[in-house]
Amino acid sequence: MTKYHNNDTIIIVDDKSCIIYSGEKYTLEWYYDIKGESVSYDYFLGSTNEQRRKFLTLAKRMGDFGKIFDKTKFIYEGDGIYAFKPQPDRYLSFFTDSQKIIVTNGFTKKTDKLPKNEKDFALKYRQDYFDRKTGGKD
Repeated sequence: MTKYHNNDTIIIVDDKSCIIYSGEKYTLEWYYDIKGESVSYDYFLGSTNEQRRKFLTLAKRMGDFGKIFDKTKFIYEGDGIYAFKPQPDRYLSFFTDSQKIIVTNGFTKKTDKLPKNEKDFALKYRQDYFDRKTGGKD
């Protein structure tokens, strides 16, 4: 378990829970596949403390307020996929009907455009998430 101090809030991230942050408006979770693996969580763990802090600041803001007004930090990428943009990273995500935001994958931004393969991963993971939720396997 790792604790991150974010202003006056302690955010606990561990490998036993998929929850990143639970706020008044949204709960943010890592996407885990059927094997219990999470590429987004693994990417997060491989980031520096400063990169983690930037992402968790955005996660907390979205969880508490339900919106990030700065489009340089959160943007709609089309097809129901959104991107948290803590420089130089990107975390792709989607919304559920139950006030959750599922973070599917993370990567380092290297070009101006969203790489197609990263968006394809996010779409695939979203489909898997909903298939398992409606199939009762989760």
